[in-house]
Amino acid sequence: MKAIRSCLTRRVALRGGALSLAAPAILSRAAWAQDAPIRIGFPTPLTGPYGAEAKDQVRCAEIAVAQFNASGGLKGRKAELLVRDDKLSPGEAATRTLELIEKDHVDCIVGSLSSSVQLAVNEITKARGMLYVSISQSDTITEASDFARTTFHEALNPHMTAGAVARHVFKPGMRVAILLADYAYGQEMAAGFRRAATAIGGIDIVLELKHPVGASDYSTFLPQIRASKADVVCICNFGRDQANSIKQAVDFGIKRQAKIVVPVLLYNQRLASSPDVFEGVVGGSNYYWEIENQFPSARSFNDAYRAAYSGALPSDYGAYGYSGVRLILDAMRRAGGVSADAVIHELDGAHYDTCKGPEIMRACDHQAIQSVLILQSKAKSNMKNDADLFDIVAIDAGAEANLRSCADLGHKS
Repeated sequence: MKAIRSCLTRRVALRGGALSLAAPAILSRAAWAQDAPIRIGFPTPLTGPYGAEAKDQVRCAEIAVAQFNASGGLKGRKAELLVRDDKLSPGEAATRTLELIEKDHVDCIVGSLSSSVQLAVNEITKARGMLYVSISQSDTITEASDFARTTFHEALNPHMTAGAVARHVFKPGMRVAILLADYAYGQEMAAGFRRAATAIGGIDIVLELKHPVGASDYSTFLPQIRASKADVVCICNFGRDQANSIKQAVDFGIKRQAKIVVPVLLYNQRLASSPDVFEGVVGGSNYYWEIENQFPSARSFNDAYRAAYSGALPSDYGAYGYSGVRLILDAMRRAGGVSADAVIHELDGAHYDTCKGPEIMRACDHQAIQSVLILQSKAKSNMKNDADLFDIVAIDAGAEANLRSCADLGHKS
């Protein structure tokens, strides 16, 4: 607007009648801005090893948009979702995000499904003052060095997830082996298990092995894991990597020797795999459909998904797509507009419930304080139907004590 006022001043000085001619055009543009759809950029890896999770993120995000529009939008303004394939590449994600901001003129960004990718997205949104709701696990995105006041981390983080699983499984005197995907997600999850082991005390991390993302063969790692005589094997990877590594570990006999745990037990990978492979595997999760018996918001979300997708149920990472979009649209509605400052004001310290019970958006680092579900994969004989995949064996309450402190993250308050 400063540029427009300057332009008008020059025109008035040159030609007194210019203001009356220019004003209708300016008013027209302002009116268009008030009526234009709220545009949500949504980068996610539709292709690659995390494609199943990404596609469900999109489905769930679309449900959040549809509900917002059906309830009247923002003073009549409807929302729309602009999905872009980031191909699980930080460079591709940065390019797509830049296009969404500069070419598509989005009002906010929600998305990403990788720690390293979301950091690339965050660098773009941070530099341009663009609202960003991140929906993938990361410990670093809320650290002072990467933090942006415009960024909100709706996902769990590795400290929360690995910590909750470790507190449930680890006991003093145990020997633990860690197999991790060699990128930010795997490294941060492994660090989370190490931190928890130190806090519990008496845990011996006897082995830590790294594998490349998208590995198809784990045969070089499994003999070392078996030889370590570990009581617990922590497998820190994601998507098809999780399914492949667990299957090969079971085939190699690891499950007869040790308890297999994962920081994030994925609904889609369990759904696509044999129950016998995952039976007894323990892991953490942000969401499992069965919490509808405890939280009305979960039942409402599940019902909307069932209605949209022929009785199917949403996945854990799908739920992030829903909660991330709901979070930002609800804040815009409360703010009465899409101004970043107004939306940030509504989100700082906000108490809310999108689909899994109460959450709090911590003001100092914009990390969502929320519960972690501890799940154990069921035996086929105990499944009531194809969606009855897990037992909820514990719920690690959403407590600030389970997060790294603001001071530890480098924030002054």
